[in-house]
Amino acid sequence: MKITDLKCAVLGRNPVVRVVTDEGLDGYAAIEPAKDQHKPVVELYRERILGEDPTDVERVMLKIRRLGAFKPWGSAVSAIEMALWDIAGKAAGLPVHKLLGGKVRDKVRVYNGGVRSPMNGHAPEDHAAAMTAMREAPEGFTIVKQALAFHSAMPVQLPDFFYGEPRSGPSHPHRGLLTERGLRHLVDCVEAMKEVLGDEVGLALDLGPGWTVPDAIRFARAVEPFSLMWLEDMLTGDYVPYVNAAQYREVTTATTTPIHTGEQIYLRQNFKELIETQAVRVVGPDPCDVGGIAELKWVAEYADMHGVLMAPHGVGDGVLGLAALVQVCATLPDNYIAFEYPVGRPEWWYDIVDGLPDPIVSNGFIDVWDRPGMGVELIPEAARPYLSAEDADFFD
Repeated sequence: MKITDLKCAVLGRNPVVRVVTDEGLDGYAAIEPAKDQHKPVVELYRERILGEDPTDVERVMLKIRRLGAFKPWGSAVSAIEMALWDIAGKAAGLPVHKLLGGKVRDKVRVYNGGVRSPMNGHAPEDHAAAMTAMREAPEGFTIVKQALAFHSAMPVQLPDFFYGEPRSGPSHPHRGLLTERGLRHLVDCVEAMKEVLGDEVGLALDLGPGWTVPDAIRFARAVEPFSLMWLEDMLTGDYVPYVNAAQYREVTTATTTPIHTGEQIYLRQNFKELIETQAVRVVGPDPCDVGGIAELKWVAEYADMHGVLMAPHGVGDGVLGLAALVQVCATLPDNYIAFEYPVGRPEWWYDIVDGLPDPIVSNGFIDVWDRPGMGVELIPEAARPYLSAEDADFFD
């Protein structure tokens, strides 16, 4: 079997990768909607993989893996990797989890990242209302995550929240020292949320990047009584092209509240210091940024050897990314907590794929399916109306 083409089309806002072969088997994967400009990036790799056997996944990846970088620049490589695994599974007549070593669990826990409604404000009562809605969601999530501080609009919408200067720019551009008022407001929000969730639903917080080390320590200690699941990306994170392991270790060793990072990191090598020094308690690579699902599994195995937990990121990965996360997370060791549940946007995504269970999530878990490949197929006749004129030949 040989690769004869590599295509990319934007469906909704997700760039979707299609690896085409000479035996009629295709592999599909998607890139986050926040990277809808990445179609030409995917196309840069076409000539490098044409003629290769797609079932030799690692051999193909050796030709392109070094050409990616931290989020967002590893997304094209990651999508190609996942599309290759989709083909390899279909060619073998096996689900991808069998090719990765087989299931260690029949259902995978997810935490709520994408099922949420707009909030009315940033007061403690607004966050309590958001938790009420999440707790009542039909998915029955046992862990939910909420954005606060620099991962929210608080720096620009709350007066005297921090001493830094509010600025415009790409994702979460603010950084600086919190005021005493700002720190107290955050603790009050956490207390309000935990009053709703109690000890039945775990609460994780997405907080940055942008914190100073002293503030991160103060806040982590202040919320210790609430037994939070983790504090995510306080110092680095979304679209930050470095790790700062030493600073994370300073925070981690100063508190019992688990510290988490990793969604922006590309490749296993860039997790090495975080894991070997136990700089964080939880790592959260995203399969659509880290280099794909085999790369994520390698990180999970290495983290497990060092007593570090695993909670993969994935809120923007869409339904194709969901399928990939189900397959790989079924194979991860016992340091696995849950992956961030992505949703399809727009809603018609659920009309153009076949293979998703109904309901997808039950009591906070997804049953692992055993269909060949990733187990989710795009339906060309259903998807074609959503293609632009430029991408009209995507399924040809």
